[in-house]
Amino acid sequence: MIGSASPLAGYLLVAALMFAIGLAGALTRRNAILVLIGIELMLNAANLNLIAFWRYGPHPEALTGMMFAIFSIAVAAAEAAVGLGLVIQIHRHAKTTDVDQMNRMKG
Repeated sequence: MIGSASPLAGYLLVAALMFAIGLAGALTRRNAILVLIGIELMLNAANLNLIAFWRYGPHPEALTGMMFAIFSIAVAAAEAAVGLGLVIQIHRHAKTTDVDQMNRMKG
């Protein structure tokens, strides 16, 4: 049964599992760094979808899916840098990375 499915279905299943794990991690964790890791896992699942649809699409010779994935990786790297910078500054100010305790915006 599994061997008869298209290769695209396997990639989509792995991407869906990665996204579900990342979403569960981002919504259930209290540590801000683990929330960022969950978000990165969700972005990697989206990249896997982009690459799979590009590879098994009608025109794999056009590099559109690859370019979208590279752009998404660059955005994810910038998001991680800004997110970690914010977490470090909040930790210096509030002495915690617990997102439940970060409830005020005044300095």
